[in-house]
Amino acid sequence: MTLRIDTAQRRARLAVRHGLAGPVPPGKTPEDVAADLVALHATDPATVHLSVAARLHRPLVATVEDALYERRTLLRMLGMRRTMFVVPSGFAAVVQAGATRAVAAEQRRLLVKHLTETGVGDAAWLEDVAESTFEALRRRGSATAAQLAADEPRLRSLMVFPQGNQYVTSRVLFLLAADGRIVRGRPVGTWISSQYAWSCLPDWLPEPMADLDPAHARTELARAWLARFGPGTAADLKWWTGWTMTHTRAALRALEAVAVELDGGETGYVLPTDTAPVDDPGPWVALLPGLDPTVMGFQGRQWYLGPHAPAVFDRTGNAGPTIWSDGRIVGGWAQQPTGRIAWELIEEVPASVRKAVTRAASELEGWLGDARVTPRFRAPLERKLADPAGTVVA
Repeated sequence: MTLRIDTAQRRARLAVRHGLAGPVPPGKTPEDVAADLVALHATDPATVHLSVAARLHRPLVATVEDALYERRTLLRMLGMRRTMFVVPSGFAAVVQAGATRAVAAEQRRLLVKHLTETGVGDAAWLEDVAESTFEALRRRGSATAAQLAADEPRLRSLMVFPQGNQYVTSRVLFLLAADGRIVRGRPVGTWISSQYAWSCLPDWLPEPMADLDPAHARTELARAWLARFGPGTAADLKWWTGWTMTHTRAALRALEAVAVELDGGETGYVLPTDTAPVDDPGPWVALLPGLDPTVMGFQGRQWYLGPHAPAVFDRTGNAGPTIWSDGRIVGGWAQQPTGRIAWELIEEVPASVRKAVTRAASELEGWLGDARVTPRFRAPLERKLADPAGTVVA
């Protein structure tokens, strides 16, 4: 008989495993939060800090930066779906072999195609420029893209396309990062800045990154995802990792993942050791940032998003800031120019939830202080609330 896991149980699992319900365990760290979520979305640099704060309920910018740039127990790297993540450094080799290596191969093929079509160079030219750039970075120890382009002028080569022109600088640095050779270090500016100084990865980490077998790494990446996001469908895992369905099914087979029936008749999967129910954690509320890993963990989002995608996602599927209550999205929020956290509910909720949202918004507003955070990808509800003339429910 097939095990059934209903929506209420999925929401309970997400709340407990993503650190969204109940008291914060003593001594819990940003590294623990990253492990709880497998990886922190880092395309928008503010998301990393806001995701941690949402779980630990206190501002930890300095602590997160210490983990990223001093102790280096967290690593910012390219990963699943060609997306930037922050991961525990000990898990980076799994992400590199299980996801990033394939991204690098595809992006190298595409860049060589573009270089050839625009008459800039070929594969040998790209390899020579990449090696020269890496050596320039090694000599400097740390450098911005502009500094590296001064050392290696070919980085300023311009690819001319009918739809617009592009310098090769960012594409070459992207490939070096995807190959696991260079890493984004401390931002040039504050914690919300998206401009970084680069360093050579072998000089950045205290120990070399292990070179794992890709199939083994995919299995371990699937194991981590199922442990934190399961049950999820094969389509969810395929979307989150960016794999082919062949690789997705192979990883599920290697794990001997258990098929379970979900509400709506879909088939989900859990680890063989994860079939027991999780206790309901009780009422909870959370204000999660745009691109938060909990929001972006699934392709099929109906069970926690309902009909609200047009309000809290942009047109390309990037989540804006959301309000959660008991495992579902019930509203959105934004920071206004004055620093005020404006919010609006898009579902009917009890008065107790409204009060909890008010407290959470006040807490977030207090610790953001003078910082002003605008999501990189802006959803319609966030745009409206960020405007002081917009509708505000508080």
